[in-house]
Amino acid sequence: MGIDSTKPNGRRTQVGRRHPLASVALILAGLVATGGAYALFTSTATAETASSEVVHQQLVDEGEALFAANCSSCHGMNGEGTEEGVSLFGVGAAAVDFQVGTGRMPMAAQGPQAEKKPVQFSDEQILALATYVADFAPGPEIPNEELLDGSDADLANGGVLFRINCAMCHNVAGAGGALTEGKFAPSLQGVSSKHIYEAMVTGPQNMPVFNDLNLTPEDKADVIAYLKFLEETPSVGGFTLGSLGPVSEGLFIWIFGLGAVVGVTVWIAARAN
Repeated sequence: MGIDSTKPNGRRTQVGRRHPLASVALILAGLVATGGAYALFTSTATAETASSEVVHQQLVDEGEALFAANCSSCHGMNGEGTEEGVSLFGVGAAAVDFQVGTGRMPMAAQGPQAEKKPVQFSDEQILALATYVADFAPGPEIPNEELLDGSDADLANGGVLFRINCAMCHNVAGAGGALTEGKFAPSLQGVSSKHIYEAMVTGPQNMPVFNDLNLTPEDKADVIAYLKFLEETPSVGGFTLGSLGPVSEGLFIWIFGLGAVVGVTVWIAARAN
């Protein structure tokens, strides 16, 4: 409210009354400030998006060149597949990162399945190849560190899930096993957490795909933690004999156990004579 005052001529006026245009000025100032802040944040976000798109395109271009030189002879120039190699549409970046990152691809020679061998590309080249193939069609992505963090994993649940879903091929200790027609389930000892996760979501070779409806990301983390526990924990039973179970243990008994018994028998008979 204004303060009344009386002038010498007897008229009364209000002192301190807000000017009629003050509200308009405040609104305009608010609009200018809001617009400036919005423009600042928008330009920043646009710049980040543009930078990300540039990096992505650079990876795609590099991946395309690597793909043409090393993969197209089997999978086709556009990943459409040939008689020598399957189509790569929809396999996703995770499949490329697994196959190339473990040295299984490019294959040295056609066979029942691609075998692990020394990796032929750098991490940057593998990422470029994965980015290029992922552009063909949507597919599983390379897992981030949050999905691989096993700090809160449930080892007991991981062990149960592994024995139910994986042990029939990979052995209860993850030592691997033989399959039909010259194929095999490889050992899981020494395999990185990232590659184990990628194998579960892409189903390489004869392995089925375990999507998030089969095993949730938390379940996958539990399985990985269980495998790492087996890898890092010494066997309570002593020498593992390859962790192949009754096959290797039975052969050990027949060859070395019975051999020792026969040897002792012969020695005793020789002394008696």
